[in-house]
Amino acid sequence: MGYAKRLVRPTGTESLRSSSLLKAQENPPSVYPSDVPIDQFTGQWWVLHTKARNEKALAWDLLNREISYFLPMVEKVRSSHGRRIKSVVVLFSGYVFLCGHEEDRYTAMTTNRIASTIEVIEQERIIKELTAIQKALDTPRQLDPYPYLQTGRRCVVTSGPLKGIEGFLVRRKNVDRLVLQVHVLGQSVSTEIDAALLEVID
Repeated sequence: MGYAKRLVRPTGTESLRSSSLLKAQENPPSVYPSDVPIDQFTGQWWVLHTKARNEKALAWDLLNREISYFLPMVEKVRSSHGRRIKSVVVLFSGYVFLCGHEEDRYTAMTTNRIASTIEVIEQERIIKELTAIQKALDTPRQLDPYPYLQTGRRCVVTSGPLKGIEGFLVRRKNVDRLVLQVHVLGQSVSTEIDAALLEVID
C-alpha cells in the first residue's frame, strides 16, 4: 500500500507463528498502516476467519505483503506463582479484518492461515464499527468482550477521548458501560464510561 514504513517479523519467531501468546516484541501492530485512520483505508473490507491461533501470524503475513488490516488486541495481566505476567490477546478470537482489493484477499488466502472469508455487505457500517473500536483501543480504557445486543439505549459520546463514538448504554454491577458491536460477527465489547458523557440518540 505504501502508507508506512514496511516492518518485518522479528527474527527467531518462526516457531511461534501459530501462537496467540507472544513476547511483546513479537506481536504485530494492531493495525496497518498505523498512520492512516481506518475510515481512510482504500478498498473493500473482508473478515478473515483464521485457523486456530493464527490471527497474529496472519497479521504479520499481511503486513509484510503491505496489505491493510485491523487486528484488535488488548493487554491482559495474570498472576502466576506470585508474578504478574502481561500478555497481548486478540479481542475477537479467530478473526482479522482486511481492507484491500480482490487480489489482496487472494494473496491472504495463499498464506494457508485462513479457514474462510466473510464478505461484508454493509461496508459503511463496518467502517464505523471498526473506527469506534480503534478509537477506544487508543485510550487507557479497558475493553472486554460483552454479549451481543439486539436492542438497547443507543447513545453517542458527546465529549472526552471517545467523542463521536456510538454504542449501547448498559448498566452492569452498578457500573455504566458503553457496548460497541461488530454486526457482521455478532460480537460486542464494552468499556466503562460516565453516563454523563452520553446522549441518547434512539
